[in-house]
Amino acid sequence: MSEEAPDSDPDSSDTLTVSPLVREGSLALGLVVLLLGSMWISTGSFPPMVVVESGSMMHNEDGSVGAIDPGDLILVMNKNRADVVTLVEATEAGNENFGHESHGSPGDVIIFSKNGGPDTPVIHRALLEVVQNGSGWDVPGTTLRNVQTITWTLDIQCSSFHGNYNLRIEDWEPSHSGFLTSGDNNADGCMIDQSGVSSNGPASGMRDSSNEPVEAVKDEWIVGIASSEVPWIGSIKLITSGNWEEVTPRSWYSLTLLILLILGLPAAIERFQDRISRSEEEE
Repeated sequence: MSEEAPDSDPDSSDTLTVSPLVREGSLALGLVVLLLGSMWISTGSFPPMVVVESGSMMHNEDGSVGAIDPGDLILVMNKNRADVVTLVEATEAGNENFGHESHGSPGDVIIFSKNGGPDTPVIHRALLEVVQNGSGWDVPGTTLRNVQTITWTLDIQCSSFHGNYNLRIEDWEPSHSGFLTSGDNNADGCMIDQSGVSSNGPASGMRDSSNEPVEAVKDEWIVGIASSEVPWIGSIKLITSGNWEEVTPRSWYSLTLLILLILGLPAAIERFQDRISRSEEEE
């Protein structure tokens, strides 16, 4: 007497069940990798973005979309993919870069290391560039060619107790080729990062972690050029770094609304789809 094999369902098969949590987590991770990879390819830099930690580039005290505020994410364009356009080039009529603007003002904003050191990189506007030509200095975007010292009036309006004036560089003797820089919010852009350069603005300038004056920014000290802005999102990082007080109340409010919108959007879409399904069933 033989023993018969149990009946088997030809349509049944072993399936691997993936929990919703693992599935959603994998999807989220894949989207993050895809997003970072796309930005890396687009900018040529990694990491492809930086979080703004201070208010030195703000255009008003409440913050504004278009200018660089604390908590903003800024995409960093590789410096080898584009030339830095300085403020003097962007404001000099007849220059090929005349009218070029970035983040609310003429000229490009660059991200650089102070004196090439390990300090947190600075994100400030490039005012002008000095180029050594062997026997003197050239300043692109100006009429200064083969000069021994730099004297030039910038198209930056400043104010003091004595009235309004244009920021002026006078008899500056560079030690090497590089860029002069300034934050848009440093006395309305009137405080140049490099000390002893301006004849009528604040002369203190910035210092690095070794308390040395910040010099003209060499090309190799430039991390990248500030590209597109993603407002408010970087404020979350500043909570962990302790700089959250730099973020304006308006930015916190905008970030909160954005998070609520992102969280509520899937539920709204699902409810809309359910309503359409019920409507079709009733018909």
